Amino acid sequence: MDFSKICVFFGLAAMLHAAYSAAQHRTYLRLTEQEFTTLPIDIIVQCFVGLLLTCYGVVHVAGSFREICASAELESKTWDMLSNRQAFYSFCHRGMAINYREDENEDS
Repeated sequence: MDFSKICVFFGLAAMLHAAYSAAQHRTYLRLTEQEFTTLPIDIIVQCFVGLLLTCYGVVHVAGSFREICASAELESKTWDMLSNRQAFYSFCHRGMAINYREDENEDS
């Protein structure tokens, strides 16, 4: 098993444990009828350490990053072609039906 996958596992486990500890702390405060102000610092630190471990592991599990090189594809296009979106062309619209009716009326 890879080190980054282990980091993801332990990071998620730490965040899950921090959430469970926070819920237990709130239950304890309700039972003792104390007012909730903030979470204890150890739960907050555990949550942030788990988050950092998980982020580190996920970034390294995802693989190597590649450059986004859009300029090579765009160099061969002109300015007119950059705003041309052929996927938005619509040839079947109401204008054809209106034009067709006018042609029928002229033939009669």
